[in-house]
Amino acid sequence: MNNLQITKGPCAKSAMLIRRPVAEVFEAFIDPAITSKFWFTRGSGRLEPSKQVQWDWEMFNASARVNVKAVEQNKRIVVEWSGYDHPTMVEWTFTARPDNTTFVSVTNAGFVGDADTQVQQALDSTQGFTFVLSGLKAYLEHGIQLNLVADHFPDGVVTQQHS
Repeated sequence: MNNLQITKGPCAKSAMLIRRPVAEVFEAFIDPAITSKFWFTRGSGRLEPSKQVQWDWEMFNASARVNVKAVEQNKRIVVEWSGYDHPTMVEWTFTARPDNTTFVSVTNAGFVGDADTQVQQALDSTQGFTFVLSGLKAYLEHGIQLNLVADHFPDGVVTQQHS
């Protein structure tokens, strides 16, 4: 068996076309009253540069501290959050398209630990942000709350050992 080594830390990526105008899609991530319809259950405030907020997933009795690093209106949001044991960076980019739709891309980077741990965190994050973007799409395009995050863990979040 070969001993594989990582030369560059893994990062999570997910992207989706949302058939709504860029201002509406961007606002859905800035305003916790909207974000709570497709991701977390409660946020302590709007995302604004240099602001710290908290996102809660009440069904799991879990929360994340979020430090807002950058907000470029209708273009980009960058946060550092405590989604894992060590803070990681999350960047959303919003690309307005000529047909009044928006392409949203999410990148999560900065995972720490041994190679196996970093890869597993990146895979878990990719899956999580895919749920987030799918929930966003259903909510903004059709007014449907899919509850993807809660339904992914119907018995609560369980820490898994990966071998």
